[in-house]
Amino acid sequence: MSPQGAAAPRQLMDKGPRIVVDIAGIEVTADPAQTLITYALGSCIAVTLFDPGLRLGGMIHYMLPLSSTSPEKAAVKPGMFADTGVPLLFEKMYALGSQKKDLVVKVAGGGKIYEDKGRFDIGRRNHTILRKLFWKNKVLVASEDVGGSKSRTVSLDVGSGLVLVKSGGEVREL
Repeated sequence: MSPQGAAAPRQLMDKGPRIVVDIAGIEVTADPAQTLITYALGSCIAVTLFDPGLRLGGMIHYMLPLSSTSPEKAAVKPGMFADTGVPLLFEKMYALGSQKKDLVVKVAGGGKIYEDKGRFDIGRRNHTILRKLFWKNKVLVASEDVGGSKSRTVSLDVGSGLVLVKSGGEVREL
């Protein structure tokens, strides 16, 4: 919990200029006044990157684990897939001057919103592929909020690096 008290996370989630990260979107910014925010994470996953030294932030909202299911879509919208979008997010942060060792990585989403009797379980598959991708590339995750059955909204305050998750009417720091 933030030192400002229980109301502080909700107020911070609603503050100031925002860049909305759409589904299959990737956004980065060097403006510490900005907040990156994405809505309606069900089985999708949001990955946030924050460089505390340079005060840079980035976020992706990807839908599916592997681009091999639709190479044509991946060519047009690489942010739709974990294996094409997440590396691109890192590349965009590197282009702004970040180094992998300096990035704080946080992850949210990967839920199971609709019952499919385990046939697809896209949320779990999304998270599994992300973990494999990070393990292979020696990327450590600082914190995560994955799984469950509630939709999430995630925001990253670029000035402070604060990542908030709103789910089921509650807001908490990630």
